[in-house]
Amino acid sequence: MNPRPPLAVLAAGGLLIAACGSASSPSTATTAASTSATPLATASVTPTASAAGLPAMYSQFYGTQASLDGSVVVLRATSVPDHTSPYFGPGNAGYEAPQAGMQVNPNRIASQNMVLRVPMTPQLATSSDTPLGVMGVAVNGVALFNQYAAGRTPLTSEIQSFDRFNGHPQQSGMYHYHIEPVYLTAQGSSRLVGVLLDGFPVYGTRDPGGAVPSNLDSCNGHVGATPEFPASIYHYHIVSSPPYIAGCFRGQPGTAS
Repeated sequence: MNPRPPLAVLAAGGLLIAACGSASSPSTATTAASTSATPLATASVTPTASAAGLPAMYSQFYGTQASLDGSVVVLRATSVPDHTSPYFGPGNAGYEAPQAGMQVNPNRIASQNMVLRVPMTPQLATSSDTPLGVMGVAVNGVALFNQYAAGRTPLTSEIQSFDRFNGHPQQSGMYHYHIEPVYLTAQGSSRLVGVLLDGFPVYGTRDPGGAVPSNLDSCNGHVGATPEFPASIYHYHIVSSPPYIAGCFRGQPGTAS
């Protein structure tokens, strides 16, 4: 297992589950080749995934506090990344200058009170649309958003505002990833990346054997064995084109607030 970097914590801010605005010109996403960074040396969130009954995969969620409420896993996170970004703002320990060609949006990273409630034992169901706003959370406690900008328009010019780790904040300061979170996948292209609101896990761009999955459904998922689920489970994989993380939920989604 990779070392778990600590989670940066900023002053508290309100949670706004909303879509993003757009930047001014088109670009392409950052690749894993340019994502080396030293984890931020700030206060950490201690995982609570050792609690009795929690699925073992939650032991990898170092950016959240995980607990059980009956048959529901409750995940609490601030959505503040544990890597550098121009969106921390000059003078912040997490600040770095924008990469060439980046169009920095006017928002700045602010700590959120994000609470996700997901099924402990997810079940396949009729597929349903992912929402604008929070559709899941990455292992470092950063929110996962779907493939759309405001108004469910495609991510085109907005991609230009992504930092080199493919994230940016929306109006309330909630930092999030719409596409491959390369800070995480650079640590392993088949690693566990996060979980969606339906309780099914999200993995990187490759299967455990190193192959790029060729049998993904319209939601970006398939059934197969993973290190966390050796008996197999439905899971999502990140891809390089829309819908990027997940095109729909394949289980009954929980809630984010």
